[in-house]
Amino acid sequence: MNTEEIIKLSDQYVMHTYGRIDLVPVRGEGARLWDAGGREYLDFVSGIAVNSLGHCHPAVVRAVQEQAARLIHVSNLYYIEQQARLAELLVQHSCCDRAFFCNSGAEANESAIKLARKYAKKRYGPEKFEIITAEQSFHGRTLAAITATGQPKYQQGFEPLPPGFKYVPFNDLDALRRAIGPNTCAVMLEPVQGEGGVNVAAPEYLAGVRELCDQNGLLLIFDEVQCGLGRTGRFLAYQHYGVEPDIITLAKALGGGFPIGAMLAKEEVAAAFAPGDHASTFGGNPLACAAGLAAMQETLHGGVLENCARVGGYFKQKLLELAGKYSFVKEVRGLGLLLGMELAVPGAGVAARCREQGLLINCVNNNVLRFTPPLVITEQDVDRAVGILDNAIKVVGDQ
Repeated sequence: MNTEEIIKLSDQYVMHTYGRIDLVPVRGEGARLWDAGGREYLDFVSGIAVNSLGHCHPAVVRAVQEQAARLIHVSNLYYIEQQARLAELLVQHSCCDRAFFCNSGAEANESAIKLARKYAKKRYGPEKFEIITAEQSFHGRTLAAITATGQPKYQQGFEPLPPGFKYVPFNDLDALRRAIGPNTCAVMLEPVQGEGGVNVAAPEYLAGVRELCDQNGLLLIFDEVQCGLGRTGRFLAYQHYGVEPDIITLAKALGGGFPIGAMLAKEEVAAAFAPGDHASTFGGNPLACAAGLAAMQETLHGGVLENCARVGGYFKQKLLELAGKYSFVKEVRGLGLLLGMELAVPGAGVAARCREQGLLINCVNNNVLRFTPPLVITEQDVDRAVGILDNAIKVVGDQ
């Protein structure tokens, strides 16, 4: 099928839940993506931080092929070797002790919400159910996850929302202190807010949040669905801060492109779940966990973290230099290869112009250009991307 036929078929039969771009990807390799017309793009979206090793990384492809030929799915009524091995890897490279597997970031956050409430009710009583999150946060699209999300635009039309969530400004410790009440059981934050505009937590803020949680008997949940698993140059983003959470949620990069999510917790907290309290039919199946093992082993042992830190620093410096050329670029921020450029004008036009010139980026919060390239990109890739971005910003600025 050609591009027009694919778009027509999709528009006729697929629910209109996405504002799609007229682009039909059909093949990917590393940081490159090709559409149905044969045009090549430099992909700095990466499936929204999913393809952290690039498209179709050989280790992930091989693992999926081999596992699919042996065993794709069995029930969690049985023990699954690949699941146990992936849990071991995640625990050994985090501050947590146990893992629960699901299929997405939203499901991982639902798991964390349920675990936090179950733990608090068992330890402190039935009045402990409220979770404080940050404004401009994003925690997923399920009903509880959009309620946890501190952006009203995602909640409109789905009321009444589940009770038990409160929002405070990000990086404002005093606001959090004032928000804690007799019903509070947990604080849930992204160390780097992705969908909210690539907002980075200040080190003193997260240290203060941990102290407040300890003082008030609250659990600290870090949503690292987007910023975790190498994206910031460390395996997990919290490792930049010297602050340990009680629960961590993961997804996106975990399967190297294959759907899988995970919720990690420290032993005392994890023990609040008993058999039957939570489950997932497909979560942690052999195929997903085989993909996750391959992706995470490559991330940890293939020089990926080092490359991310080095090239991420190079990319940020190039963006800062570019920002100095244009008065309507307000700020460049981020960690590793999760970077944002805030504009004083809407960013959709810049993203569209980049796409016309063969660079895929996206815009969040109307005016923040977000860059989530594969963690294996080179400085040459960055130079090409910045050159295209420079041209796009200049054209849009001249209009």
